[in-house]
Amino acid sequence: MKARIHSFESLGAVDGPGVRFVIFMQGCSLKCKYCQNRDTWDIHGGEEYSVNEILEKILRYKNYIMPNGGVTISGGEPLLQAKFLIELFTKLKEHNIHTCIDTSGSFDLTFDIKKLINLTDLFLLDIKCINDEKCIELTGVSNIKELNFAKYLSDNNKPLWIRQVLVPGITDDKQDLRKLKKFISSLKTVENVEILPYHDLGKFKWEKLGCIYPLEGCRTASSEDVKKAKNIFGI
Repeated sequence: MKARIHSFESLGAVDGPGVRFVIFMQGCSLKCKYCQNRDTWDIHGGEEYSVNEILEKILRYKNYIMPNGGVTISGGEPLLQAKFLIELFTKLKEHNIHTCIDTSGSFDLTFDIKKLINLTDLFLLDIKCINDEKCIELTGVSNIKELNFAKYLSDNNKPLWIRQVLVPGITDDKQDLRKLKKFISSLKTVENVEILPYHDLGKFKWEKLGCIYPLEGCRTASSEDVKKAKNIFGI
């Protein structure tokens, strides 16, 4: 079995606990207007790798990522290639390597998705916007599936880090943030809440592909914006 991979980061420090080997999968089912990796959207892009080829890469760094780090799958959207990840994570478990997935969670809870969830130690769940109308406008899809995904993880005792990208004028509404805080408080396995300030450093990738950057003119989030949001969450 092979998967399409966009890129690798051998010693990541921000995508889960400890030092991580990060794999950026190719393909995404969302169309986020603030996407910093526009070049990951095309499921036919990237390069093909087998499970064993990727495992060999990971094991070269095992001494660096163990015992407090592990492997994080990001993207793109990892869950588009769930069958491949089931096979990869099964092998990683044989080596006692911690597994993490950074996902939108905007998927039906199929047999394969549930099987992959069972093999995953931690989820970094990107809740795009708790306001469904804004979520659809921002990403092209409803937030219903991702919220159900979060509830399923909580009900099945899967550790969660919740991530919210703070986009001025879109996802920074105080009422929405309070609603998100209430939703998070209903989950029993949330270990961390991260407020990620919107920036436009990935704009050049849109332009390189000949695409119009949808948030042209939107200001980046300041440290004060983040501070105000954190105050609402009490973090």
